[in-house]
Amino acid sequence: MREKINALLKEVEAFSAENLEELENFRIKFLGKKGEIPALFADFKSVPPEQRREMGQLINTLKQTVQNKIVALKEKLDTQTGDQETQLDLTLPASAPLGSRHPLSIVRNEIIDIFSRIGFTVSEGPEIEDDFHNFTALNFPEEHPARDMQDTFFIEKDPDLALRTHTSSVQVRVMEKSQPPIRTISPGRVFRNEAISARAHCIFHQVEGLYVDENVSFTDLKQTLFYFARELFGEHTKIRFRPSYFPFTEPSAEMDVSCNICGGKGCNICKYTGWVEILGCGMVDPNVLEACHIDNKKYTGFAFGMGIERITMLKYQVNDLRLFFENDLRFLEQFTAAR
Repeated sequence: MREKINALLKEVEAFSAENLEELENFRIKFLGKKGEIPALFADFKSVPPEQRREMGQLINTLKQTVQNKIVALKEKLDTQTGDQETQLDLTLPASAPLGSRHPLSIVRNEIIDIFSRIGFTVSEGPEIEDDFHNFTALNFPEEHPARDMQDTFFIEKDPDLALRTHTSSVQVRVMEKSQPPIRTISPGRVFRNEAISARAHCIFHQVEGLYVDENVSFTDLKQTLFYFARELFGEHTKIRFRPSYFPFTEPSAEMDVSCNICGGKGCNICKYTGWVEILGCGMVDPNVLEACHIDNKKYTGFAFGMGIERITMLKYQVNDLRLFFENDLRFLEQFTAAR
């Protein structure tokens, strides 16, 4: 064994690498799982007891010599690479990789563009809201479960404040400051105390819409949303309305579109039904208009709200909502040069 170690020491001392690939092959030869040094340690158990101390020291000396050689050659090769880079013509124009928009931003802008073409303006509001704008003005009763800590992130120092659970609070602020006709959409980030999964997150994004004027009907609501869905998903998208309940609208409905991830065959996103619910809607409850000082005998209106994440999942066939929040460049680079 002594002769083999001495021969390997001479080989290490004489080694020189021209590039990083040669250096990596050298490292694998000596330190890899099946390399020379692991093999020597495996044979060490057969060394006579009186020679083990000497052989152990020789093997450790060989290992240290290999490691020192690798570090020295790595520094030398890195320096040479740096010297080559300094020979670049620094007067040439910069060549930077093309950036990209986040897919949620792409879809948000597309939704805004669709509704702006039919007269909706954009309104925004605070993400920390008081109880009146987030719940009371929207006809939430005191005992409503959405007020509970299980659904809402309350501000610890002020129980009247919470992270908004929907952008409907922006609609309340618009109605407080304006008189009909009102036609607005409210995009923004909202927060709910939900378990994070492929279909849900505690932070997500919404676009909510509001139209208040004289003689506004449920037919106006349906035609507006038919137009939106077909502009966003294509003319062949199937759409259906289902009766539902929301405290701030009456009557209320949910709108589904055919799942384009599975083609209607069934998947985890559509819960194997072939349909995906993308928004809730309905006629504005008269109590909401009254709370915002709008004459509910003269005016009617409709409202709707949708999650941008779910629509983006459908549009780009993404099957895990968590990808939107992980900042994985492999995912985001797929949207390079998107609008």
